[in-house]
Amino acid sequence: MSNNNKIKFPLWIHPKAMETVKQMYKDDNCRSQSEFIEKAVNAYVGYLQAKDSSGMLPNYMISTLKAIVADSDNKQDRILFKLAVEMAMMMNILAAHCEIAEEDLELLRYNCTQEVKKINGMLKFEDAYHWQND
Repeated sequence: MSNNNKIKFPLWIHPKAMETVKQMYKDDNCRSQSEFIEKAVNAYVGYLQAKDSSGMLPNYMISTLKAIVADSDNKQDRILFKLAVEMAMMMNILAAHCEIAEEDLELLRYNCTQEVKKINGMLKFEDAYHWQND
Protein backbone atom coordinates (compact mmCIF):
# COMPACT_ATOMS: atom_id res chain seq x y z
CA MET A 1 0.00 0.00 0.00
CA SER A 2 1.19 3.44 -0.78
CA ASN A 3 0.92 6.42 1.55
CA ASN A 4 -1.64 7.96 -0.89
CA ASN A 5 -4.25 5.42 0.26
CA LYS A 6 -3.71 6.10 3.95
CA ILE A 7 -5.53 8.54 6.17
CA LYS A 8 -4.13 10.66 8.93
CA PHE A 9 -5.96 10.96 12.24
CA PRO A 10 -5.18 11.90 15.85
CA LEU A 11 -4.20 8.97 18.05
CA TRP A 12 -4.54 9.13 21.79
CA ILE A 13 -2.28 6.58 23.43
CA HIS A 14 -0.84 6.08 26.91
CA PRO A 15 2.83 7.02 27.23
CA LYS A 16 3.81 3.49 28.27
CA ALA A 17 2.17 2.01 25.16
CA MET A 18 3.89 4.59 22.96
CA GLU A 19 7.23 3.77 24.55
CA THR A 20 6.64 0.10 23.71
CA VAL A 21 5.91 1.05 20.08
CA LYS A 22 9.13 3.10 19.93
CA GLN A 23 11.14 0.20 21.33
CA MET A 24 9.58 -2.57 19.26
CA TYR A 25 8.85 -1.27 15.77
CA LYS A 26 12.40 -1.79 14.46
CA ASP A 27 12.54 -5.32 15.97
CA ASP A 28 9.47 -6.14 13.88
CA ASN A 29 11.17 -4.86 10.69
CA CYS A 30 8.75 -1.96 10.40
CA ARG A 31 9.86 1.21 8.66
CA SER A 32 7.83 3.42 10.98
CA GLN A 33 5.91 3.43 14.22
CA SER A 34 2.70 3.89 12.20
CA GLU A 35 3.41 0.68 10.28
CA PHE A 36 3.94 -1.15 13.56
CA ILE A 37 0.66 0.15 15.01
CA GLU A 38 -1.19 -0.80 11.79
CA LYS A 39 0.24 -4.32 11.93
CA ALA A 40 -0.77 -4.56 15.60
CA VAL A 41 -4.32 -3.46 14.77
CA ASN A 42 -4.55 -6.01 11.94
CA ALA A 43 -3.25 -8.78 14.21
CA TYR A 44 -5.76 -7.90 16.91
CA VAL A 45 -8.62 -7.78 14.40
CA GLY A 46 -7.57 -11.22 13.16
CA TYR A 47 -7.61 -12.45 16.75
CA LEU A 48 -11.10 -11.06 17.33
CA GLN A 49 -12.46 -12.49 14.07
CA ALA A 50 -11.02 -15.94 14.64
CA LYS A 51 -13.52 -18.54 15.81
CA ASP A 52 -10.71 -20.26 17.72
CA SER A 53 -7.11 -19.53 18.59
CA SER A 54 -5.86 -21.24 15.41
CA GLY A 55 -6.54 -17.97 13.56
CA MET A 56 -3.43 -16.49 15.15
CA LEU A 57 -1.10 -19.24 13.90
CA PRO A 58 -0.28 -20.18 10.31
CA ASN A 59 -1.75 -23.52 9.17
CA TYR A 60 1.68 -25.11 8.68
CA MET A 61 2.56 -24.33 12.29
CA ILE A 62 -0.72 -25.79 13.56
CA SER A 63 -0.26 -28.98 11.54
CA THR A 64 3.35 -29.28 12.73
CA LEU A 65 2.32 -28.89 16.36
CA LYS A 66 -0.49 -31.42 15.92
CA ALA A 67 1.95 -33.91 14.39
CA ILE A 68 4.40 -33.45 17.27
CA VAL A 69 1.66 -34.01 19.84
CA ALA A 70 0.30 -37.05 17.97
CA ASP A 71 3.80 -38.57 17.73
CA SER A 72 4.36 -37.99 21.44
CA ASP A 73 0.98 -39.56 22.24
CA ASN A 74 1.83 -42.62 20.14
CA LYS A 75 5.17 -43.05 21.91
CA GLN A 76 3.56 -42.72 25.33
CA ASP A 77 0.81 -45.17 24.36
CA ARG A 78 3.40 -47.76 23.27
CA ILE A 79 5.41 -47.30 26.47
CA LEU A 80 2.28 -47.58 28.64
CA PHE A 81 1.22 -50.74 26.78
CA LYS A 82 4.63 -52.35 27.32
CA LEU A 83 4.55 -51.34 30.98
CA ALA A 84 1.05 -52.81 31.40
CA VAL A 85 2.24 -56.13 29.89
CA GLU A 86 5.21 -56.25 32.27
CA MET A 87 2.99 -55.40 35.24
CA ALA A 88 0.50 -58.12 34.24
CA MET A 89 3.31 -60.66 34.04
CA MET A 90 4.69 -59.62 37.43
CA MET A 91 1.26 -59.71 39.09
CA ASN A 92 0.50 -63.16 37.71
CA ILE A 93 3.87 -64.54 38.89
CA LEU A 94 3.35 -63.05 42.36
CA ALA A 95 -0.27 -64.23 42.57
CA ALA A 96 0.80 -67.77 41.64
CA HIS A 97 3.47 -67.96 44.35
CA CYS A 98 2.21 -65.78 47.21
CA GLU A 99 -0.52 -66.69 49.63
CA ILE A 100 -2.14 -63.41 50.64
CA ALA A 101 -5.47 -63.21 52.45
CA GLU A 102 -8.23 -61.26 50.70
CA GLU A 103 -8.51 -58.70 53.53
CA ASP A 104 -4.72 -58.17 53.54
CA LEU A 105 -4.84 -57.54 49.79
CA GLU A 106 -7.57 -54.91 50.23
CA LEU A 107 -5.60 -53.20 53.01
CA LEU A 108 -2.44 -53.30 50.86
CA ARG A 109 -4.32 -51.70 47.94
CA TYR A 110 -5.60 -48.92 50.19
CA ASN A 111 -2.16 -48.30 51.74
CA CYS A 112 -0.45 -48.31 48.34
CA THR A 113 -3.02 -45.87 46.93
CA GLN A 114 -2.40 -43.49 49.82
CA GLU A 115 1.38 -43.84 49.49
CA VAL A 116 1.38 -43.21 45.72
CA LYS A 117 -0.82 -40.13 46.19
CA LYS A 118 1.54 -38.85 48.88
CA ILE A 119 4.69 -39.31 46.77
CA ASN A 120 2.97 -38.25 43.53
CA GLY A 121 3.64 -41.58 41.80
CA MET A 122 7.42 -41.44 42.15
CA LEU A 123 7.84 -44.89 43.71
CA LYS A 124 11.05 -46.87 43.43
CA PHE A 125 11.56 -50.51 44.28
CA GLU A 126 13.84 -49.48 47.14
CA ASP A 127 10.99 -47.43 48.64
CA ALA A 128 8.67 -50.43 48.59
CA TYR A 129 11.41 -52.65 50.04
CA HIS A 130 12.00 -50.30 52.97
CA TRP A 131 8.24 -49.83 53.50
CA GLN A 132 7.77 -53.61 53.73
CA ASN A 133 10.79 -54.24 55.94
CA ASP A 134 10.67 -51.30 58.39
